[in-house]
Amino acid sequence: MSLSRRDLLRTAGASLLATSTGCAIFAPDSSKDLITRRKEPLNAEPPLPALDDDWVTPYSRFFVRCHGSIPDLQPGNYLLTIEGHVERVVQLSLQDLERFRRVTAPVTIQCAENRRGELAQIKPLDGLAWEGGAIGTAEWGGIPLAELLQRAGIRPGARFVWFEGLDAVTLPDRQSVFGSELPLDRAMRPENLVALEMNGAPLPREHGYPARLVAPGAIGARSVKWLGRIVVAEKKSENLFAARDYLVEGGGPILDQPLNSVICRPRAGQSVSAGKLAMSGYAIAPGGSPSGVEVSPDDGATWVSAKMGERKAPFGWRLWSAEVDVSAGSRMLIVRATDAGSGRQPERSVWNPKGYGCNGWHRVPITVA
Repeated sequence: MSLSRRDLLRTAGASLLATSTGCAIFAPDSSKDLITRRKEPLNAEPPLPALDDDWVTPYSRFFVRCHGSIPDLQPGNYLLTIEGHVERVVQLSLQDLERFRRVTAPVTIQCAENRRGELAQIKPLDGLAWEGGAIGTAEWGGIPLAELLQRAGIRPGARFVWFEGLDAVTLPDRQSVFGSELPLDRAMRPENLVALEMNGAPLPREHGYPARLVAPGAIGARSVKWLGRIVVAEKKSENLFAARDYLVEGGGPILDQPLNSVICRPRAGQSVSAGKLAMSGYAIAPGGSPSGVEVSPDDGATWVSAKMGERKAPFGWRLWSAEVDVSAGSRMLIVRATDAGSGRQPERSVWNPKGYGCNGWHRVPITVA
């Protein structure tokens, strides 16, 4: 049985309350289990030992990445515009969007800066020192992006699709909005969604209410929140974030999230007893689930195959667990993942000035008594 929007509003929890007029009003949620990396704009991630408790990440432990202020958008005033190299300009209210065919899919979103703090240890970086918690999996419900683009009618010659949010980003010389883009063929893939729901409830405000893009398999920066404008274009976007940021150093845009794996438990610096030690964490692969994970209890001298969690999805992470033997002393735990094409996670991450794509073997030092 599908839930009505009134039912969803009623079950959205502390982050969303319904008034008698049906408007959405967001209230503070003290139940969040997040480490704040920056208060303004808000950036926060969950502590790693809590991240792999659930295959679907609850709202309370889903990381928050903002480049500017979180807009206070009221449902009655919201409008999504699709324009540019199209047959017709389309403007859709939230009520219009709710009339479209709705699909739901589990998708993992990972920030391009996940594990950035490790790269900063190699060489100093400006910005946020994310650990491994800038990632989460949710059940996203929404409208296939391709259907909305087809409603506008794509004209011959179109090559890119731009996405712009309704947030306010303060730059040194001006105000802007966060924006991104996808090549047209990538944007037309059936898995892309304009999402209205997260885990069965309306999007929480900090996760893009009332509508956001979800681009499965792509870095999180492609999944623009508070989506207000979609532009079909013959040329690349001039939005600062699309044109200057989230680029391969000296090259083109970063699209796919990298093959990655992280140890969530035990935590770095933890003291454990000698003998059997339980390890657990997550792994993610570009364009599909990772096929396997190996862990080492002794800094890579020996390796043990981890047990992969049963739940998986085409664009979702895999949770894993393993039991290893550890002896007294200082020990280094390591994890590495393999994708479906037998590609293996690299031993070392490639340092870059913006700290993107850290995916070397994840190392966790512990003390064994």
